[in-house]
Amino acid sequence: MLEGILRSDGRKGIRNTLAVAYLVECAHHVAREIVQPYRDAGAQVIGFPGCYPNAYAQTMMERLCTHPNVGAVLLISLGCESFNRFQLEKTIAATGRPVETLVIQRAGGTRATIEAGRDWVAARLPELAAAPRVPMALSELVVGTVCGGSDGTSGITGNPAVGLAFDRLVEAGATCIFEETGELIGCEGIMSARAATPELGRELTASVEKAAAYYATLGYGSFAAGNAEGGLSSIEEKSMGAYAKSGKSPISGLIKPGDIPPKGGLYLMDVVPDGEVRFGFPNISDNAEIVEMMASGAHLTLFVTARGSVVGSALAPVIKICANPETYARLTEDMDVNAGRVLSGTPLAEVGDEIFDLTLEVANGRQTASESLGHAEFILTYKSFEPIGPACLPV
Repeated sequence: MLEGILRSDGRKGIRNTLAVAYLVECAHHVAREIVQPYRDAGAQVIGFPGCYPNAYAQTMMERLCTHPNVGAVLLISLGCESFNRFQLEKTIAATGRPVETLVIQRAGGTRATIEAGRDWVAARLPELAAAPRVPMALSELVVGTVCGGSDGTSGITGNPAVGLAFDRLVEAGATCIFEETGELIGCEGIMSARAATPELGRELTASVEKAAAYYATLGYGSFAAGNAEGGLSSIEEKSMGAYAKSGKSPISGLIKPGDIPPKGGLYLMDVVPDGEVRFGFPNISDNAEIVEMMASGAHLTLFVTARGSVVGSALAPVIKICANPETYARLTEDMDVNAGRVLSGTPLAEVGDEIFDLTLEVANGRQTASESLGHAEFILTYKSFEPIGPACLPV
């Protein structure tokens, strides 16, 4: 049995983070300075850098500031940006979380805002540390997965090992989310065959076709130089490896960033914007994908890397699974699981079980490698999505 922190919407958090959120890049420095003394005590920086309004960014910030792992929020505004801070504060306050907004242009500038912000954070952190824990069922856990820095070992070791862990989590009633539709090109047929309904199958296919068209317009796909250096030959080969993370469970639904899965099961997240290509590459880094899954309620992320990503996340733990044994030997301190040992004879099922067990331990408070090293990356950019239709969530 897990333990979590009960929120007013009935969801439970596995961390009790105080988020300091900047609402435009001009306020980023002040937010970072407020958090600096309290980084190891549970305060983290998130934010949106844009000066101009974007419905996706507004929704994402509302979802993230009311994420189950967040216990209180301090908003940092410059004062003249277009982000709707009033709506964001209202949304947070409605959940019962402590929330305060500091406007730099009204508070007396940089130094005065930092001092006021630190006073507020210092007063809230003891309250968050004393929050009671309640029993939390495995069926209340939401787990996401991404891969980054893939090579020829990813589809043989780390990704299928995560797939086995996903199968166990889904069987136990948990919610699991995989994504990267741009790295599922060529897999739409076998993926659609696993859909809960034929209508959902067509939606899954359409999401991958949208990704293929989007990348074709851009003129390049989700295939980095490091993938080729690591032995991958094509996006199709990379896709087959990425697809293995989803395991073998039936696919229960298709969601977009910020959509909350209605029940346990396996969900595909469509991260490629709708409409014409307007905002460049769909996800400019792995951290953007992690943020989008957090906005859909993911308590933690299983991150498979072979080339050696070292990142973490501001609000939700990241468990790093290293697919390549040589990379693991070089970056042991940054990794949580050595999936590459499959290449020397360790059964894949044994690694899958290790990932499953570690997921539960992290949910119960064990720090991941990236948490212990202070990694708290966060990035949020411009996008645009249409709402999903009823065929995406058959019940």
